[in-house]
Amino acid sequence: MSDDIDEPPDSSDVGDAEPFTYNGGRVDPGESANIRYGISETYLGDPVRIPVTVINGEHPGPTVFLSAAAHGDELNGIEVVREVAHDWDHSNLHGTLICLPVMNVHGFLAQERYLPIYDRDLNRSFPGRAGSTSARRMAHQIFTNFIEPCDIGLDFHTSTRGRTNMLHVRANMENSKVARVAKAFSSNVIIAGEGPSGTLRREATQAGIPTITIEMGEAHRFQRQLIDRALTGVASVLAEFGLHPESSVHWPGWRTIIDDDNEKTWIRADAGGIVDMKRGRGELVKEGEVICVITNPFKEEEDIVTVEAPFTGLIVGVLENPVVYPGNPLCHLVGLSPDTLTALERERTTDRSRADRRTSESTLD
Repeated sequence: MSDDIDEPPDSSDVGDAEPFTYNGGRVDPGESANIRYGISETYLGDPVRIPVTVINGEHPGPTVFLSAAAHGDELNGIEVVREVAHDWDHSNLHGTLICLPVMNVHGFLAQERYLPIYDRDLNRSFPGRAGSTSARRMAHQIFTNFIEPCDIGLDFHTSTRGRTNMLHVRANMENSKVARVAKAFSSNVIIAGEGPSGTLRREATQAGIPTITIEMGEAHRFQRQLIDRALTGVASVLAEFGLHPESSVHWPGWRTIIDDDNEKTWIRADAGGIVDMKRGRGELVKEGEVICVITNPFKEEEDIVTVEAPFTGLIVGVLENPVVYPGNPLCHLVGLSPDTLTALERERTTDRSRADRRTSESTLD
């Protein structure tokens, strides 16, 4: 791994690119390879292989990994990684891309979040350890071969089943190198924190590979709008660190960094029942506005529970499955500074004006 990524590499320094090596193979500069790399075995002794695409540019530069489906039912990131690997033009790539679209093969095949083997969470098992549990052995194979050689990491996730997230970044903003990656991804919202022990972003960052998590949408589906927005973020990161020197870094228009527990909260149900959600992912709500109501099967007036926003903020995550027990999460609300709130309201006013103008023009046609 490079010792310093604070300055993008000099794109004029041609001819010093090095091969990318892993246990069992190498990819030389100017070449790419689709690899099915064995990380475990089934009950029948057949190999379990993860798909990996390595694109090694002709020019020297950082090595960046893009990973998805550490949770096997989180699919949006898979399409992001596949499109970067196979649909983008990397003929002038300065550096190396390591694309890992499906890390949790067992979970992906079963369309389950965790490894079906003892219900382990692969994204609590990094950096892994040889000779340990099945999950840690798999994590060790992935980490030592395809994460440790990297300089930067982008790890894609969605919300768990039954909930959905607006696209946002999670990153340890106290680490200046991680903060640079997070800001380069150009999301509107960054939630600061180092992440739980065993997560890929935390363990990679501690190993000297500044890594962020990108949360986007919900499990079990492709959501094209979010995928396209994430692709813009990837392109922005590659531009920031000089892998695509002809590209530009993207500015999202406004940004808020949530770094205080008082600025974010999970609003939870105080009653069991059926939820009628009034506000959606990515919406701005004012203090006291109704977010949802909870009713019983008879919709009896005396049992209706109205849930209001405790402060003005942005709904980052929201319930999709409309049934709850007391204590179940309803939505993830983050507060905004006055300047950010003004910028957001200005942007949305502009968006509404454009939409109204398009509607008017189509009516005239």
